[in-house]
Amino acid sequence: MTDAKKLFIKTYGCQMNVYDSERMAETLGVQGYVQTQIADDADMILLNTCHIREKAAEKIYSELGKFRSLKDAKPNLKIGVAGCVAQAEGAEIIRRQPMVDLVVGPQSYHKLPQMEAQVQAGYRALDTDFPEEDKFDHLAKRPKAKRGPTAFLTVQEGCDKFCAFCVVPYTRGAEVSRSSERVLAEAADLVERGVSELTLLGQNVNAYHGHPGGLAGLIWQLSEIKDLKRIRFTTSHPNDMDDALIEAHRTCEKLMPYLHLPVQSGSNKVLKAMNRKHTRESYFSIVDQIRTARPDLLLSGDFIVGFPGETDADFEDTLDLVRQVGYGQAYSFKYSARPGTPAAEKGEVDPKVAIERLHILQALLLKQQYAAQASMVGRDVKVLFEKKGRKEGQLIGKSEYLHAVHAFAPGDMLGQVVPIRIIKDMTNSLTGELL
Repeated sequence: MTDAKKLFIKTYGCQMNVYDSERMAETLGVQGYVQTQIADDADMILLNTCHIREKAAEKIYSELGKFRSLKDAKPNLKIGVAGCVAQAEGAEIIRRQPMVDLVVGPQSYHKLPQMEAQVQAGYRALDTDFPEEDKFDHLAKRPKAKRGPTAFLTVQEGCDKFCAFCVVPYTRGAEVSRSSERVLAEAADLVERGVSELTLLGQNVNAYHGHPGGLAGLIWQLSEIKDLKRIRFTTSHPNDMDDALIEAHRTCEKLMPYLHLPVQSGSNKVLKAMNRKHTRESYFSIVDQIRTARPDLLLSGDFIVGFPGETDADFEDTLDLVRQVGYGQAYSFKYSARPGTPAAEKGEVDPKVAIERLHILQALLLKQQYAAQASMVGRDVKVLFEKKGRKEGQLIGKSEYLHAVHAFAPGDMLGQVVPIRIIKDMTNSLTGELL
């Protein structure tokens, strides 16, 4: 019997890329590949890329350069680039980097078996189309191997919002929702294999329309799966937080009290320039409604500083919004232009000013994050233990609020939701004890 071919996948960016990498590995598994964590052992290396960060394409070329000597030593090694950089730069990658054998966009990875066969025949393969067929209809069935207690599940892809700074509509395409029947079937399969918590993924996940009741309707149906204990979703757009979804936060016990709701700026002028289609006032209103429905909800957000045209007054509006809302966690970035987006044609804020603003904002957000963690001390939470800690007898998991919690507990509690009292807050985690 011949040895199985080995596949090494390196994943960049968001949770959707993590999910995509899993499905690509399963798809190539049909071709006889098994995953390895060691690039040097691989018969195929696949870089699943993200185009959100600054100079993403150049970073991928740099990463490819690290494999040049390995490719020279192993002429039969195949190297592929997948994901959003592949979608945006596909033909250029093929032209510029002869060592790359395969380039596939995020909507075409169901075609990997045919592309792999093409590569094995000595040809280079490129597919960055937006095919009419649903890729999920053509993917290999997920193997029945035992899974860890948490999993990602993509339910929606693409974006129709066309924010002025964002490349997602160009790399992921228009908004498309998977049918609830297929999502429910995949969810049931994951739960059967040991998953207790599902995070539903989408570029605008709360724009999901594959169920008559929208995302809320899907969540309620998922909650009927007996051994599924927890449901989360990300990432949301403020304009798609409808009443039904807010009500689900109030009444669905399996929907966790954590919400990632990016606002990007606290200035109406900047929000309009960003083409966000919401205002600071409408954002405040949504936050008030959600917190009325679920007072203990922990809110997370995204912020961009230094967007073209942002003044000191605009930045102060952002700081004011942060102070009023109060975030338990947040991500903040200095604006960087993405070629092909409307904002890329506008003059940038002085980089030194933008960096200074970013540091001020991050200090405020970090202060809020630490305050939220400190407020958990003395409280009882429910922790889903996911893995063993570094210390003997220690387990690590997540609370309802997505805080990392570690506690000394029996090993058979892995995969279980356990009541824990928080006794100490650390820099990026909490310490608890069994109740």
